[in-house]
Amino acid sequence: MGDSTTINCVKHIETYVDSSSSKSPAQQDESLDAIAKLLMNDMITLESLVRELGMYLTTTDHIIRARGILLLAELLTRISSKPLETATIHSLIGFFAERLSDWRALRGALVGCLALMRRKGDISNTDASAVAQSFMQNLQVQSLGQHDRKLCFEILECLIDCYPDTVLTMGDDFVYVICEAIDGEKDPQCLLLTFHLVEILAQLYPDSSTSLASYAEDLFNILGSYFPIHFTHPKGEDDVKREELSRALMLAFASTPLFEPFAIPLLLEKLSSSLPSSKVESLKYLSHCTIKYGAKIMLQHFQPLWSSLKDAIFTSEQSDSNKILSEALVLLQNLIHQDNGEFVNLIIKDADVNMTLKSLSNYKIHDDIKHRLKTIVQILYVSTSSSIASCNAIFQSFFSELVNGLEKNSLSENPNFGYLYICGELLAACRNLVMKNDETFSINYNNETWCDILQRFCSSLTFSFVKSMKESNEDVYSQLGVKGLKILALFPGNFSPVSKSTFEDILGEFISIIILNFKNTSLWGCVLNALIEIGSFIEKSHDHEKMPSFDVIVVKKTVDLLSLDNLTMPFSLKVKLVSEIGMINLKYMMKIVEELNKAIVTSLQKSWSDGNSKSIEHAMILLECYDEKILPWFQNVKDSDDVAVNFALKIWDQIEDSTLVCDTLVEKKLLETTMNTMKHAVANCSEESQSKILDKAFNILSLTFQVNESNLVKPKDEWIISLFDSVIIALHPKTNIKNPKKILEFLMRSLINGHTSSAHALGSLFNKIELKEEIDIAFSHLTSFENDGFALGGLAWMGKGLLMRGHEKVKDVIKFFLNFLILDSQKDEELIRGVADSFGIMMSDSDVCLNKRLHAVIRPLYKQRLFSIVMPVLQSAIVKSESPITRSMLHRALAHVISNTPLTAVLGEAKKIIPLMLDGLTILSEDVQNRDIVYNLLLVLSGILTDKKGQEAIVENAYIIIRCLNKLVVYTHMMLVRETAIQCLTAMSDMPYSRVYPFRQEVVQTLSKALDDPKRSVRQEAVKCRQAWASISSRSLHI
Repeated sequence: MGDSTTINCVKHIETYVDSSSSKSPAQQDESLDAIAKLLMNDMITLESLVRELGMYLTTTDHIIRARGILLLAELLTRISSKPLETATIHSLIGFFAERLSDWRALRGALVGCLALMRRKGDISNTDASAVAQSFMQNLQVQSLGQHDRKLCFEILECLIDCYPDTVLTMGDDFVYVICEAIDGEKDPQCLLLTFHLVEILAQLYPDSSTSLASYAEDLFNILGSYFPIHFTHPKGEDDVKREELSRALMLAFASTPLFEPFAIPLLLEKLSSSLPSSKVESLKYLSHCTIKYGAKIMLQHFQPLWSSLKDAIFTSEQSDSNKILSEALVLLQNLIHQDNGEFVNLIIKDADVNMTLKSLSNYKIHDDIKHRLKTIVQILYVSTSSSIASCNAIFQSFFSELVNGLEKNSLSENPNFGYLYICGELLAACRNLVMKNDETFSINYNNETWCDILQRFCSSLTFSFVKSMKESNEDVYSQLGVKGLKILALFPGNFSPVSKSTFEDILGEFISIIILNFKNTSLWGCVLNALIEIGSFIEKSHDHEKMPSFDVIVVKKTVDLLSLDNLTMPFSLKVKLVSEIGMINLKYMMKIVEELNKAIVTSLQKSWSDGNSKSIEHAMILLECYDEKILPWFQNVKDSDDVAVNFALKIWDQIEDSTLVCDTLVEKKLLETTMNTMKHAVANCSEESQSKILDKAFNILSLTFQVNESNLVKPKDEWIISLFDSVIIALHPKTNIKNPKKILEFLMRSLINGHTSSAHALGSLFNKIELKEEIDIAFSHLTSFENDGFALGGLAWMGKGLLMRGHEKVKDVIKFFLNFLILDSQKDEELIRGVADSFGIMMSDSDVCLNKRLHAVIRPLYKQRLFSIVMPVLQSAIVKSESPITRSMLHRALAHVISNTPLTAVLGEAKKIIPLMLDGLTILSEDVQNRDIVYNLLLVLSGILTDKKGQEAIVENAYIIIRCLNKLVVYTHMMLVRETAIQCLTAMSDMPYSRVYPFRQEVVQTLSKALDDPKRSVRQEAVKCRQAWASISSRSLHI
């Protein structure tokens, strides 16, 4: 290497080796990185570097020698990807192995050995053996510090993983070293390594190995002392989670069958612990050990395992969140699945199981169900669903008697609950066994014992389930009947124990309930869900045997219901039924859509012709279904544009051909519903389809107003205008609009005539379409009607559209509104209020237009942009305002802006905003019309109170905040305001003692009034708040 490189290298070496306080760790790391870079770029060789390091590696100065060796070791770690010569590696590994005896330089020796040994292909077995021998001769691992112990464990791990042949030649000595190294370890990070060491060590040695067998008990005694994993200090989990350690220990427990004589007794002992966590861990470990050890080895433990398991299951609470119960059932399943029948025989012969099954007749009504019955059912369910052999055994032993018991009780009004319940659960377990994985579809179960038994009793079961479903007076029996029939129908067709005729009978019974028993809403809903599940399964499994039956019995009859008027079944239930059945697959949905379209057209025609309330109700139900269920469903279906297009065009066709004569309040609701559905249908279409719909709508609109240009208030005109507005609102920004100027003229004309939806359409048009001249024209036109509320509303929606897309013209709109509020104080109060509310329109999120679903162009941070523009102007205007009305309206506008701005932006201006907010709350709370605005503003104050960034501003204004909140605690116009004000006072109690203590008495007196509030939630908050303020005095003791 060149002189300059040498000088540079020596400088970095001296910086790293220097142990004086003048060199910071960061400087030393930079030097280390610089040397590594020189090595990687071949600007220096490793050999020349070692020569330069010579005296640092061998000096008698312990500190310098340790730093020099560590430098070389760390460099080897950093250049691990760089190839090195074999001779160099051999020389270095010998050096570091020898240095393991140098305890003062041990850190560097450990790092160096590890860095070189991880070069698996470059290290010979001889070199690996040298490291292992030096390790065993020189190191007492548990006497070292945490980091050095961790390095030691990593070296041992590397030896086993990368040099197994070398380890095997060492026999008992290496296993002994492992035992000695890990014994007494307490650090969580090191424990992870020690547990893994035992796991891979056990996998390395065969089960017959005397080396491992002779130390198996010692190894397990070390491992067993850590079970169950428990941190004595909560900070122990900072680096390593308890779950990680527990899993690593579990893998070590199960790593070799040699641990079985010690592990299983320990785990069974811990299973009897009173600590729930110990029980859960014991069950988890037993499950894993059962799988790893195998049935032959576990056979001798079956009896104690069953006793302990049964006790754990019987004493556990029956809930989905009970971990002991869930882990116990997993263990039960693993034991049965691994075994050839011995374990399930223990269950079959168990006295408690048999006694419970023989006493099923005692369970006359569902209220009699005991914890014991549920537990037995769970055990039998898991046993039946675990394997074919266990299913055969359970059915052979119990099922015939269960069905016979069910038959004997079938003559009573309610079938015996115990028999009904357990038969249904066993059927569910059988189906679960069949459905465990898709490959089972190719297995023939018809020759199995359980299938044969089930086929023999299928008719009897079906009869009992049908009777329970149809004739019982209690929901629980009806639902058990539905569940049993559903399970029978859900067996795959290629090996179903249920014949085709029985399957069709089940569907027929379900449909009869749907048509005739609709008054029993619980049963009706249960049956509908069952039909959906059956249809979905047939679709998913491509069951061609059952599909034709389902089509004829369920789908066809369901579709026909829409056109049948002679049924007493409510129309809303018919629509719900057809929509839910349609969602099973695309074929059904297309049939349903066709019928829904016909029904919508018919209902609309009748409602338009005579205003029949029944027709209007039906039309609204159909349209709401289309909007809320059908259209969203088709969004997940490819190439489904035609459905939405056809719907929109059909509506326009009907509008074109109809003569509307009715104009009732109910029909206006129908118009709103139709508008919503039209918007969402058009929004679901492609740009090309939208253009087609727009052309159709515009042609009808133009033709209508050519014929009737003087009158815009006829019912048909209103429908055409409103639906045309809906089409405009839903357009995609890229949709081609052929007549933008004419459309704009029409929208402004209809807006001035009082059509609110035209304001939404106007805002949407300017948001999505680039119209330069038209924006100026619209602005001038609308501002010329400054005394017209509709025009001002249209201008607000126009401003919203421009604001959201980031158009500069929005500044003119904002300026107009601000001038209106500030300068035109003589205007009508309602008009000024409407202008103030314009800021709410521009800032708030809208469901009717300008949202993502309706393809609005939304620029990031548009709300923050308006906030920054408006805030200084409104703040100045409020300070200068002398008119009470103007001041109130300015605060109303400001409240709209603040309450709709993201809290992070408000927090940045908290010091300026809080005084304005408090003044606004005081003024606005005087008028009941402002109650929603007061609540929204109070929510913002609450957000500032609970955010650390707002603490300083809150503390500065503590007195005026408390004074304002005290007034709102007794605000009579809205319960939420009172409740939130009290919550804010509770938060204020956490402010610095010196700032809030002087107001303690005042707050407590105010809260005494809230304790008598008519609303319970307010009283509860008042109690909490009073306790918080009462405790302030005790804080003074710690000041």
